[in-house]
Amino acid sequence: MAGRYKSYPEYKDSRIEWLGDVPEHWESVPIKYMALEGESLFIDGDWIESKDISNEGIRYITTGNVTSGKYREQGSGYITEDTFLKLNCIEVLEGDLLIARLNDPIGRACIVPNLESKIVTSIDNVIFRPDKKYYKNYLVHLFSSEGYFRHTGNLARGATMQRISRGLLGNIRIVVPLFEEQEKIANFLDHEAAKIDTLIEKQQQLIQLLKEKRQAVISHAVTKGLNPNAKMRDSGVEWLGEVPEGWGIKKLKYLCDLQTGDKNTEDAVDEGEYPFFVRSQTVERLSSFTADCEAVLTAGDGVGVGKVFHYINGKFDFHQRVYMMNNFNHVSGQFFFHYLSNMFHKVALDGGAKSTVDSLRMPVFMNFNITVPLIEEQASIVKFIESNNLLFDDLTLKASKAIELMQERRSALISAAVTGQIDVRDWFAPQTSQTNKEVAA
Repeated sequence: MAGRYKSYPEYKDSRIEWLGDVPEHWESVPIKYMALEGESLFIDGDWIESKDISNEGIRYITTGNVTSGKYREQGSGYITEDTFLKLNCIEVLEGDLLIARLNDPIGRACIVPNLESKIVTSIDNVIFRPDKKYYKNYLVHLFSSEGYFRHTGNLARGATMQRISRGLLGNIRIVVPLFEEQEKIANFLDHEAAKIDTLIEKQQQLIQLLKEKRQAVISHAVTKGLNPNAKMRDSGVEWLGEVPEGWGIKKLKYLCDLQTGDKNTEDAVDEGEYPFFVRSQTVERLSSFTADCEAVLTAGDGVGVGKVFHYINGKFDFHQRVYMMNNFNHVSGQFFFHYLSNMFHKVALDGGAKSTVDSLRMPVFMNFNITVPLIEEQASIVKFIESNNLLFDDLTLKASKAIELMQERRSALISAAVTGQIDVRDWFAPQTSQTNKEVAA
């Protein structure tokens, strides 16, 4: 990092445990002493219980709204004006910093945007309204640096949920230059981080496109086959459309046996010998097994309905609300898996296969229509799908690694700038082409 940017001419020992040497002219200060002016604040949000939450009124935001450096819009909780007065709540203002004391990374911060509403926040957010000599964007970047997060993580306490107390958070010493230099560093980081964020977003979009393309390839293969010149016929199923002549259409109940498990999620053990299928894409472990066969499994209720599918051929166990399909007739287990996992969402996610509590409607599930090519053709389709999946996996992995590297660079750049390891005082934002034209004119 330092190779691309120059260092400051002189450094000193910061005498701060999570920092090393810092520029000679930077000063250290505990966070709580950065809010000493009359209108400044360094105080916890309010203790607001679920019974106090309303559907309208004063906006209530929590630690979930605070990400590293950015406000995230989520949730829709409110409290009434009466509750605000009864609890003697503190109003959060546009431009305040919120520092989250709970959930990793502990101590992350964001600036509150204009939410077009009066605002309160939860007790696990610190409302930080610093003195005017501190530049807020600089502080947000500092509260997103690697060393700071390591330090807050070391200070956090809690058996089941780690959090840092406001007292410990406020006693953390940080280093800051004068206001103008804070502003320069923040502007530099805003500009450079935005460029990296754009590249990250493009890779994320690529991953999404690969996911959609993979699904499209599989869906076409299991419903149209691999021969582009095959004669087609109407399947008689509206969402399925045409299928190759010679392919059968059978209901799921005629192609396999169906049963549920008898275990609960709490039965899982970390070092279990056998796979344990629950209602999520995560496969748990268990020390026993109740099935030893080729099977396809799917969530019977919960948010995984129509989304969670597993294929296995071996020993395993499964949750009491997970459906196991085995003893396949006319179809191979692998073809059945690819068809079901890529096509069932067409009916499951439109509400037709689910009840109001997101549980499978068994008549719809059992009568779900499945294409049935000849077994030999099924084998060719499965081989084609798995070959293509390897390509998609490779491209997705490369995009994910690119994102990881860019995130590491972003984090390292922020840490270097806010701790004075690089000197960006001479940096100026590049002029846009429009600005250049105006100057030339």
